[in-house]
Amino acid sequence: MDPRSGPVQVPLNATAAQLLAKLAADLGTNDPTGVLARALGLLDMVLFAKRQGKRLCLVDDDGRMTEVVA
Repeated sequence: MDPRSGPVQVPLNATAAQLLAKLAADLGTNDPTGVLARALGLLDMVLFAKRQGKRLCLVDDDGRMTEVVA
């Protein structure tokens, strides 16, 4: 699959489709493509950090960190 060729179809099982719909609702959007792009961007950052020997962490308002793993 060459992403430069334009739109692609991605088959989703029922669980993934339900999660995509939930995330779109949580984000207040009707654009599932945007939700997928954001999720893939986050995964890309995690893998980039991993290749660099680093970790990507989320920090909550109390300063507690949680590592994002892939």
